[in-house]
Formats: sequence, C-alpha cells, structure tokens
Amino acid sequence: MHFQRLLGRAFLSVLLLSAALCQAASKPNLIFILADDLGYGDLGCFGQQKIQTPHLDKMAAEGMKLTSFYAGSTVCAPSRCVLMTGMDTGHCFVRGNGKFNLRPDDFTVAELLKKQGYDTALIGKWGLGHEDSTGVPVRQGFDYSFGYLDQGHAHNFYPEFLIRNEERVQLRNVLYRQGRSYETRGAGWAQKKVDYSHDLFAQEALDWIKGHAGSPFFLYLALTVPHANNEGTRGTGNGQEVPDYGIYSDLDWTDPNKGQAAMITRMDRDVGRLLDLLKELKIDRDTLVIFTSDNGHHKEGGNDPEFFDANGPLRGMKRDLYEGGIRVPTIARWPGKIQPGSESDHVGYFGDLMATAAEMSGAKVPEGLQSVSLLPLLSGQASKQKEHEYLYWEFHERGYQQAIRKGRWKAIRDNNDPTRVELYDLSKDLGEQNDLAARSPDVVKAMNKLFDRHRTTSDLFPIRTRKK
Repeated sequence: MHFQRLLGRAFLSVLLLSAALCQAASKPNLIFILADDLGYGDLGCFGQQKIQTPHLDKMAAEGMKLTSFYAGSTVCAPSRCVLMTGMDTGHCFVRGNGKFNLRPDDFTVAELLKKQGYDTALIGKWGLGHEDSTGVPVRQGFDYSFGYLDQGHAHNFYPEFLIRNEERVQLRNVLYRQGRSYETRGAGWAQKKVDYSHDLFAQEALDWIKGHAGSPFFLYLALTVPHANNEGTRGTGNGQEVPDYGIYSDLDWTDPNKGQAAMITRMDRDVGRLLDLLKELKIDRDTLVIFTSDNGHHKEGGNDPEFFDANGPLRGMKRDLYEGGIRVPTIARWPGKIQPGSESDHVGYFGDLMATAAEMSGAKVPEGLQSVSLLPLLSGQASKQKEHEYLYWEFHERGYQQAIRKGRWKAIRDNNDPTRVELYDLSKDLGEQNDLAARSPDVVKAMNKLFDRHRTTSDLFPIRTRKK
C-alpha cells in the first residue's frame, strides 16, 4: 500500500512536470530588434539600391514585411516609451526627448512577460531612465540589461563606459571630453577608439540567447546604428562612427556616406548572426523576431539621405509627423507561423507590442491601453486581425504638433497656427503631396474632434490651448 502511494505520487509529479514543460514550450520566445534612425527606404527589401542588407532581405523572404507599420513617435525617447508601455503619445508618460525617467507605476512589456515566467533582457540603448532612477531597465521588468541609459550618452559609439544592470562597466576608449559629466546630454567623442559599442551589443545578445535558450525569453535588442554621433560631427566633421567602411571603402563617396552605409551593413550582418544562432539552437520555430526602427531617417553626422533615398516613397524624416518620420521598415519572422515572403499593409504601431506579448504569453492585456495584438496576423489568421479605429501621435520639439492616421486619411495639425491642418489620402498619395484639407472640410472637422478629445494631460506635457 505504501509502495502504491509512492508510485502514485511519483506519477503525479511526472504529470505536473510534463504539464509545466508543455506550458513553457507553448510560450514562444520574443526578440524585438530596434534600429536607431533607420529610414523606410534604407533596406534592400524596402527598395534601397546602394546599401547592401542581404541578411535582413533574407529575413523578409523568410517572413513578413509590414509596410504600414509605425513608430511610437518621430524621435527616440517617446517612441520607446510607446513601445514599452502600449500607450500612444497622447497617454504615455514620456512624450518628448529629454532626461525623463519611467515611474514605478509605469507598466512595461518586460514586466508583463516576467510575470508570465519569461527571462527578460535589454541590450543596447534604453533612453527611459537614468542612473539611480526609477526608470532603469532592471527596475522596469528586465532581469538583465547592458548598454546606454541616457540617449545623449548613446551618441558616442566609443564611450568610456556602459551600464550593466546598475553598475558602470569601464571600457578602453579615451574621450576628448574626458571630464564631461555623464549627467550632461553630450557624450563627446573618442580620441582612442578600442571598444565599439555596437559590436559589444551584438556579442552580448548572442551570449545571452545561448544562456537562456531553455526557457521562454524576451530580448529587447535596441541597437544604436545608424544614429550619428552629433558631438563627434562638430569635432571631426563625420559623425558616422564605425570601425571601418568595409565594402564601401573604395567607392567614390564621401566618408560620412560610406560610414552611414557601413553602419547599416554591419547591423545587417549581426542580425544574420542572431538568426543563424536561433537555427543552430533549434529554437527558431519557437521564436518571433521583429525588426524595425525607432523613427525615420536622420540628416546628421554629415551623411546625405537624398543620396541613399533613405525615405523611399515617403515625405519627411526624423522630427516630422509626415510618413517619413513615423512609418518605419518592419519585418517579422516566425518559421512555421508566418508565411515566407508575405507582406501586409495592416496599420499597426509600436504600442501593439504589449497586446501581442500578452496574447503570446497567455497574459491579460492591461486596461486603458492603445494596443492591439498582432498575433492573428503573425500566425496565419489575418482574417481575425483587429484594426485600430485610428492611430495618434504628438510632437513637442517644434511647438506642438499632432497627427492622426484613420483608414486612408492622414491629418496633421500644427497647434501653433489654428488654421494649419493638413489632410492626405494615403491610398492615393503616399508621398503626402496633395493637401486635401480645403476640399474635405467634413473630414477635417472629424479629425479635429479626434485631436481635441484624444489627448490626456500630464505634468511633463500639459495640454496647450490652441492660439486664436
């Protein structure tokens, strides 16, 4: 009898262990790779002719191109806040660039997945919390982090130090502005260049994946290429910091243009290394990988975006609410789930990561968000994919501007000028060349109502009254 009880308990233990393993196996891994200032037209699979991106092109051939996918904002910090919190810039805490920190009550994708048993890591550029603040990644749901906290610090690809969790890791680089405080925005530039931060991030990501392949994981790989070193531009005339120009070395291009192309191709190489590792570890079919950019292309560091046609068919770039500033090149790869070589014009944005992660992991989507799960689209059930009623953005660096995408319509409102509302039919005018506001007063009136009612106030970004 005693033996039977022991055998029964052993059998129950096996069943519970088996159930736990099955549950863990049913939760796919999630890798979100974010480029910095990569334009809609900067990848070969999105039309680029001069810069070689064979690995990302292959990723698109093995997965899905999302051709109507939007960043959270047209600049760095608010875009990343939208990504992490599932709230658009009319609701999230960080709505502009600056030295802001996420608060303890801000709830991130990492916190959601950690509660679902995921291992979580941030490698690269954070921009949502500074040293000793409530916003550092390991206080916002990440088990591990390595990289830059301050977005200004991230300008320098050869910094004196990076942050691992909450400790500084000294590097071998020596800066011209050696005494410049980390608390200031500028990062300076290096006179002795040894440790290239992008290379460190790429290797760190590979090592972290190897160490966590046995359990569900979320890796947020926030790369810094091809952002320019703005301080370095003023010091050297070339802010496109890269160890070498590689295949572009002998071309009759300017050095900043060579650097811009080399940065993107280097990033492409490392995305290829990551995807190869997933296959080697036999977890690629259990892993959704999303690649995109935090906003549109830049015109900094000395490079010429017109030379590369960096925004492709779109108008505008970083710091614009035109399509070129917020529509970003996006690829999703998930073997066995996503149809290879597929393409979707579903209108989604960064805020959808929260609901997607929730559905993937079996969690409940937090209330009050502007987030729609992309899982139906990404798992071959596009007919069940929910749509946003509209998407909303606001921008605070050039006065106060707002934008809405609703169906085929795109409206942009400049609150510094009460008469300034632009309206475009994106189904016929992707380049936003024909302003239809004067010919479509009813649509403008409806958009203005959405502009007025959508935005909430915050201590950092109070609602501004439009000038009369």
